[in-house]
Amino acid sequence: MSTLIVTVFVTLDGVMQAPGGPGEDVDEGFEHGGWQVPYVDDDFGRLMTDIFEHTADHLLLGRRTYDLFASYWPRVTDENNRIAVKLNSMPKYVASRTPRDLEWNNSHQLTGDAADSVARLKEQVDGVIMTQGSSDLIRTLQQHDLVDEYRLLINPVILGTGKRLFSEGASPSAWTLKESRTTGAGVQYCVYERSGKPAYGSFALDEEG
Repeated sequence: MSTLIVTVFVTLDGVMQAPGGPGEDVDEGFEHGGWQVPYVDDDFGRLMTDIFEHTADHLLLGRRTYDLFASYWPRVTDENNRIAVKLNSMPKYVASRTPRDLEWNNSHQLTGDAADSVARLKEQVDGVIMTQGSSDLIRTLQQHDLVDEYRLLINPVILGTGKRLFSEGASPSAWTLKESRTTGAGVQYCVYERSGKPAYGSFALDEEG
């Protein structure tokens, strides 16, 4: 049985769309692609290397994000690039209903219903399955209560528009902060582990007091 984590770059207002470049996702005229790039520094590079090298055993991606990764990482052949070495060797799963020719090393297609396929995958493999990007896939995982942990890289920018990590109508859930650190450029890395349903209370004064 594996643990499924969502690692995602987000803005202060929760936007996760197209952090890496202007042509990454232009759906509905999104004009802010590449918003995460100015916050990449040496701290960030070390953090991402640690995330991939030591906290992920399998990579789970949606079709669009898989195509983006597969067009770039196989061409990075520098043996000193530890992220590339990890990504190019680790098992990769792409959730797509359309049969695909997956040329990226050690790639596998999950066919049929994405939620059912991922639920089976969690039962079949051990370790940590990491999902990155893939907003449609992440929302499917959220709706079917399949996410065990969030690793958020919160960037100090507000866009006011774009696809958000949590959409309206998401099921209420509670999470525990397990780790937090901040890079030199102000990106906050927060690890949240699921802890059941939210608890509620009131700040109303006790009239008998």
